[in-house]
Amino acid sequence: MRPRRRSAAITAVASCVRKVAPPKSGLPGRHPDTDAVPLPGIGCTHVTGPTGRKTEKGRWRNAAAFECAGANGLPVGGAAPYLRAMIRQFDEGDLIAVLTTQPLDRPLDYRAPEGGCLTGQFVEVPLGPRRVLGVVWGEGAGGFDLAKARPVIRTLDAAPMREDMREFLTRAGDYTLTPLPAMLRLATRAPGLGDGPSMRHVYRLGQGAPDRLTDARRRVIATLSEYGGLAFTLGELAETAGVSTSVIKGLVKQGVVLEEDSPRDLPYPRLDPATPPSRSLTDEQAKAAETLRAAIAAGRYGTTLLKGITGSGKTEVYLEAVAACLTQGRQALVLLPEIALTAEFLARVQDRFGARPAEWHSGVTMTERRRAWKMVGEGGAQLVVGARSALFLPFRDLGLIVVDEEHDSSYKQEDGVLYNARDMAVLRASLTGAQVVLASATPSLESWANAEAGKYTRLDLTARFGDATLPRMDAIDMRPAGLPPNRWISEELAREVTARIAAGEQSLLFLNRRGYAPVTICRACGHQIGCAQCDARLVEHRFQKRLVCHQCGDSIPIPAACPNCAAEDRLAPVGPGVERLAEEVAALFPDARTATLSSDLFGSARALKARIEEIARGEADIVIGTQLVAKGHNFPLLTLVGVIDADLGLQGSDLRAAERTFQLMRQVAGRAGRAEKPGLALLQTYQPDHPVIRAILSGEEEAFWRAEAAERQAAGVPPYGRLAGIILSAPDPKQVFDFGTELARRNAPLRQIGAQVFGPAAAPIARIRGRHRVRLLVKAEKSAPLQKALATWIGQLKPPANLRLAVDIDPQSFL
Repeated sequence: MRPRRRSAAITAVASCVRKVAPPKSGLPGRHPDTDAVPLPGIGCTHVTGPTGRKTEKGRWRNAAAFECAGANGLPVGGAAPYLRAMIRQFDEGDLIAVLTTQPLDRPLDYRAPEGGCLTGQFVEVPLGPRRVLGVVWGEGAGGFDLAKARPVIRTLDAAPMREDMREFLTRAGDYTLTPLPAMLRLATRAPGLGDGPSMRHVYRLGQGAPDRLTDARRRVIATLSEYGGLAFTLGELAETAGVSTSVIKGLVKQGVVLEEDSPRDLPYPRLDPATPPSRSLTDEQAKAAETLRAAIAAGRYGTTLLKGITGSGKTEVYLEAVAACLTQGRQALVLLPEIALTAEFLARVQDRFGARPAEWHSGVTMTERRRAWKMVGEGGAQLVVGARSALFLPFRDLGLIVVDEEHDSSYKQEDGVLYNARDMAVLRASLTGAQVVLASATPSLESWANAEAGKYTRLDLTARFGDATLPRMDAIDMRPAGLPPNRWISEELAREVTARIAAGEQSLLFLNRRGYAPVTICRACGHQIGCAQCDARLVEHRFQKRLVCHQCGDSIPIPAACPNCAAEDRLAPVGPGVERLAEEVAALFPDARTATLSSDLFGSARALKARIEEIARGEADIVIGTQLVAKGHNFPLLTLVGVIDADLGLQGSDLRAAERTFQLMRQVAGRAGRAEKPGLALLQTYQPDHPVIRAILSGEEEAFWRAEAAERQAAGVPPYGRLAGIILSAPDPKQVFDFGTELARRNAPLRQIGAQVFGPAAAPIARIRGRHRVRLLVKAEKSAPLQKALATWIGQLKPPANLRLAVDIDPQSFL
């Protein structure tokens, strides 16, 4: 009988696993206190007690206990500081369950490969004629002719998925009613995951200039410059720059581009948490930082709402929490709402810790994404800065999650798997014994309510750093202004801008609308040009010389004649976007240097970063921007903010309209006066007596939150009730309405928990990408077991093949 071989991965993992005693019963344990860790607006629980199971062969791998949390959200009981991975070894030929990323309803049974495998190990398995990625999920279920079980093809060179990560995917899937394979796809977004370790050629920017600067060579140099020294493979660089590989090799010969041999996926440079901050903390900041340090030192789950006025130094405070986490040898994650904020934040991290952290967002190369994914799992990345999807990276020992600008709606994923990264951060932290810091100047009502209820700790920063003070805020009543057509800047605002230019200071004109004009109308027949695939008007983007649909992304050249009546030269833009506002600024202030910041005007995050840096250096007198400029940027010379249309966000039936308008106006106003010079914010409005406008101007934030909370509580809506949106879509409008009607009729499972069903009704944008959309809305009490009832309700009907059904738990958008 030949001896069983042990794979290298098993040997490596087993050598570093701390063995602990299993539960005495040998059965899956569950702590009696399960209704514990609060999610914003949820109140559900997801923590377990000691877990583990003695196998039939008597093998145990690190079945550690996990403490549960009490009703106030603070951990109670249990000795383990965080959930450690329970790793089980399977020998060659053992029947194992493998969860794949394919749309199947369960894990599939396979035979363990030669050398064996581990629970959580990434494997490649046969599925029909294909080879697909999977994760060893546990012991196989059997129940069929075991002679037909196919073996795993191979194990992959990646750290096994930890127990806490598998638990996170399972519970997140249960909460969002998402199948596990779809959740696994979120956790395996690493290009080249199946590739083995090898040497490779990478390309970076060198020194000097080429002997001849062609357009293709210029694009290569610009690409390398924009990505700030990140490494590219030859194929990635050629594709990104839009050139052939011979162009790059020609630049290598001249030393303009460097070709290096590099082993794949090196660890990131070590961050030094002992490096002192570049500037001393104020007493208020120091007290908040010490509270966070103590929470991290306890090694237990907890969530803290860090509420600080704009310019109060929230970033410095939570970077001290990051330092405390790194000192303990644990990993940290900082989530940012916009890629545009990443570059400035990375510079601050490098200044604080002496090295750059790992990045995870769509602005980094595929090479760097693969490196980040693998190094996070192996412990070679101490800190990750990224977008919401970074929450699904395979952290080895996650001790801190910071959600910066936690109120921002971009944390809600609106397609594919519908989840809110803020809520899922709380869930993930509770499973790893990590701390969560939710940072915002204007927190979401969900987080505010949890802090009021004592579920979250609350820390307040009430003063701006240094000599800076909050800007004065006033309203400009536009009703008596008498502006001529095609003018949107009032005389009062124009005078203030002129005064800032004369003083060498900067002004920001804010309009939360991309493009040149939201509507193009024919003055001959009244036709409004719409999208052929959507029930939405096309938005004119004069910079691109196209009409663009902001729903599906389709675009057409700006026509010379009306597509309806063929009248020429009768098409007219209606309403302003930032591009049209820039045109008006150029006419009013012809000698001023202007900069327009909008996400659609920059080809890459690096190009946007460069423009923001130019503005910060004072290379613009007037900045024109969308909500992109409201988040996190620091322009020392900016002393005036003018909001062109403060009423814009108050329109519509969104239950969060008042909250979002309040947050956005306070955030954008906070860009002014962040240095020693005082700031002024002027809001142009046709509703100066509107309660939200009055609350914005008064600055009485707590009064606003309490009034908003009272209204929501009376209506039984989040965070004091629960909502779920059901979105149906199909090419045939009758089919989708009929299915929605039948679904609404079979509402008995929802009535049993006291829930109500509204609809079906056509969505506000009833057709997108040629598919007709119908919505239903389910409303329930906060304590209702909504997910189980929804699953039973939806499971009564099988949608036709061409009809899609999506469930949106805690919807943020109702379009």
